Amino acid sequence: MQNTTIAVVEDLSWQETALCAQTGPEFFFPAPGSSTREAKQLCRACPGRVACLEYALEHDEKFGVWGGLSEQERHRLKSGRAA
Repeated sequence: MQNTTIAVVEDLSWQETALCAQTGPEFFFPAPGSSTREAKQLCRACPGRVACLEYALEHDEKFGVWGGLSEQERHRLKSGRAA
């Protein structure tokens, strides 16, 4: 019997057209206490927003704005999904 490993390839194609890739990280990883407004505005216009948010939730991203949500917002969303 042959041992077969199946590799699951994650679809990260959304990153190719993500608007955040065209800007600097300072918008999406602001200093503590700084505004995330600009990042969230850019996220709202991004075609990859939903995939980005799902990626952040699946990978438990702790820092920055992902999919238009801050760390605290993602934490609340994830907590609500578990309930």
